[in-house]
Amino acid sequence: QVQPVESGGGSVQAGGSLRLSCTASLYDYKNKYMAWFRQAPGKEREGVAAIYTGAGDTFYGDSVKGRFTIARDNAKNTVYLQMNRLNPDDSAMYYCAADHNGGHLLRRDSYSRWGLGTQVTVSS
Repeated sequence: QVQPVESGGGSVQAGGSLRLSCTASLYDYKNKYMAWFRQAPGKEREGVAAIYTGAGDTFYGDSVKGRFTIARDNAKNTVYLQMNRLNPDDSAMYYCAADHNGGHLLRRDSYSRWGLGTQVTVSS
């Protein structure tokens, strides 16, 4: 299977916004869970948000609730992560995850297919 492809990262000042995109294969996307994770240097990969692409149910990590929104576009097999009120602690490589195995939605070992990541840098 083809790995998901992320885009949309960049550099922004604190308080700003970015929108990340992840396009997946139809196999990985249709009526499946997909998620966003992030990993800063020297830290564990952290689950940020997940979505069920069928009904659109969403789930968030505590550190981003109220600031980030995960959404999907079924016509494009694409999942988005809208990130608002960014702060320097949000700086990380952001990864899209697919091929959920039934485990906790925000655990790294619940997914087996990963994109290469897109870098987000937030300056103070």
